[in-house]
Amino acid sequence: MEKCLLSVDWDYFIYSGYRNFGSYVENKRTIIDLWYKRYILSKRKGEDIRRYFRLSKDFQSFWHKIKGTFGLIKGIKVYVSDSHALSYQIALDNKCNTVYLFDSHADLGYGGLESLQFEVNCGNWLGKLFIDKKIDKAHIIYSLFTLEKPHYFNFINKLYNINYPKLEDLDTGIDIDVIHIARSGAWTPPWYDEEFFKFINSLRLPYKIVDCPIRRWDPGKISFADEIYYLMA
Repeated sequence: MEKCLLSVDWDYFIYSGYRNFGSYVENKRTIIDLWYKRYILSKRKGEDIRRYFRLSKDFQSFWHKIKGTFGLIKGIKVYVSDSHALSYQIALDNKCNTVYLFDSHADLGYGGLESLQFEVNCGNWLGKLFIDKKIDKAHIIYSLFTLEKPHYFNFINKLYNINYPKLEDLDTGIDIDVIHIARSGAWTPPWYDEEFFKFINSLRLPYKIVDCPIRRWDPGKISFADEIYYLMA
């Protein structure tokens, strides 16, 4: 019997051009302090880091499209976290054998099969589910803004049932058993957090928040001492 996890990364909707603002290390320093540091450094150059990013309006219609494609089982569980790595445990706890991933990143491991020998993290959780024999199939629906190509992951594509369809190419009527929404704060800027929670609430289902701390973004109130602190991040 197929049991499906729908896992959605907030970065699916965020354009950052060809700049790599992100980290596979996830902690307070990377999800908020580094954003202040980037802001301060860009301001010193006479630039505004915020102009490098754009939030797609597609987030406003996303759940409507999802509900038109998938079936959501009665009493479906919905989890919200900062780290996408939580999808690994969610898949295990709910005995899911299929994953539908909407993301700018495949999260299959970066650095070949060797990267799957490390502990579960935001960059390898999906690959770990395969190599640990926990799932049978994955459908990775890339963001329009992704910088990745499916062939980057041929090292694992050739071993497992991994597909890279577009949303409109998916079979309809597949039941989703559990949903995970990840903010991925090391990759997504804090000034979009208000929209992130609007996105979650627009699903109109009860959800459980697991380790997704509020990020207070108020660069206009940074003191000199704050600048020194953030520049050490």
